[in-house]
Amino acid sequence: MKFKLLIIAALTFFISSCNSGTSKKGEEQKEITLGLVDGWAEGVAMTNVAKEILTQNGYEVTIKKAAVDMIFASLANNDVDVFMDAWLPQTHKEKVAKFADKLESLGTNFEEAKIGLVVPAYVTINSIEELNANKDKFEGKLIGIEKGAGITSKTDLAIKEYKLNFEQMNSSSIAMLSELQKAISEKRWIAVAGWAPHWKFGRWDLKFLDDPKKVYGETEHIEVYARKGFKTEDTYAANLFSKFKLSSEQMSSLLAKMEDGKDKSTVAKTWISENQEMVNTWLAK
Repeated sequence: MKFKLLIIAALTFFISSCNSGTSKKGEEQKEITLGLVDGWAEGVAMTNVAKEILTQNGYEVTIKKAAVDMIFASLANNDVDVFMDAWLPQTHKEKVAKFADKLESLGTNFEEAKIGLVVPAYVTINSIEELNANKDKFEGKLIGIEKGAGITSKTDLAIKEYKLNFEQMNSSSIAMLSELQKAISEKRWIAVAGWAPHWKFGRWDLKFLDDPKKVYGETEHIEVYARKGFKTEDTYAANLFSKFKLSSEQMSSLLAKMEDGKDKSTVAKTWISENQEMVNTWLAK
């Protein structure tokens, strides 16, 4: 009898130990893969915050970094669960449409976003229409980012629509920022394919060039997209993403902290603790 009681006690301890590794939702630990375009500051910030929230609530989170075209393809192929950085209605319109039947929106996480050509405030022109008359000052170059990015195709279209005698120089978001920083330190004229929200507007005095033809659209918003079926398969995470929203002030503060901090995970944890009340509303059902 004592032997049986010992066996029962051992089994009870084992089951209790196993349950200690389950999520805070009372479910077994779930896995989730988040897509991320490295170098897109707002995406890096929001994705790292979401990762830490989910990790604290029992998830094993993987961040998969890739070019934006690959991220959308991975969503469609079920290799990625969620992407938090889809710009609409213009920037990623074609990319979303391409896989429309294999994706689902989880909601908008940021309003009042914008893309376009950005110059330092000391540059004395204010419109894209003035670029050709000042071609030499810009060395005939528009500094772009990755070739597959939505803003890249819009810049190609701007060159065509405004009949610009300029060439778009494409590399990466990080390379673009490096060129911008160097030009500002030398007080040179430079025009880059830029977007807001982004920490560069907090670091340097910049402005968007007016776009009278609306090639870059007007106000954009950022949506969270998931693979088809995610909403019903993981209602807990889907609820979080549907409520994950930041104001302009909140986004600016988060971006500044992310840029100043070396470890994104640590910054995200600190930000969450400082904004726990808001995070709790995101998690509430």
